[in-house]
Amino acid sequence: RLMTDMLAAVGLDETVMPRYPHELSGGQLRRVALARILVLRPALIILDEPTAGLDMSVQATVLELLLQVSREFNLTYVFISHDLSVVERLCDRVAIMYFGKIVEQGPAESMFRAPAHDYTKALLEAAPSLVRKDRPPGSGDPVSQDFS
Repeated sequence: RLMTDMLAAVGLDETVMPRYPHELSGGQLRRVALARILVLRPALIILDEPTAGLDMSVQATVLELLLQVSREFNLTYVFISHDLSVVERLCDRVAIMYFGKIVEQGPAESMFRAPAHDYTKALLEAAPSLVRKDRPPGSGDPVSQDFS
């Protein structure tokens, strides 16, 4: 019963229960995983690249679901991602890491609007979904720069 309720909370029904993972789509797999987690009633969920490998339409659906579920179940997420457009959409606070160390952290809005650290600036400049029209193509490659 509880699993059926959690599947319903993520937009699935009990028909997925007897199915094998290879019989489900990427979005369905993410939803089943989230339902399994919700059964445990956690306060915190760590999400490591939860939209990796999904096409854009499924990614948007999964992100909306994560936002909805966080409100409904009063959840906190630790969201690990290289996709800055996803981070901007989902996160309230952001920490930027460079070589395993946090170099900048703060509210997501200010991090994306006015980053302070050079590495954060370079990441934002290099992000395809956040490309600015006032810079030449190819500038801001964070991999080839030294931010020590």
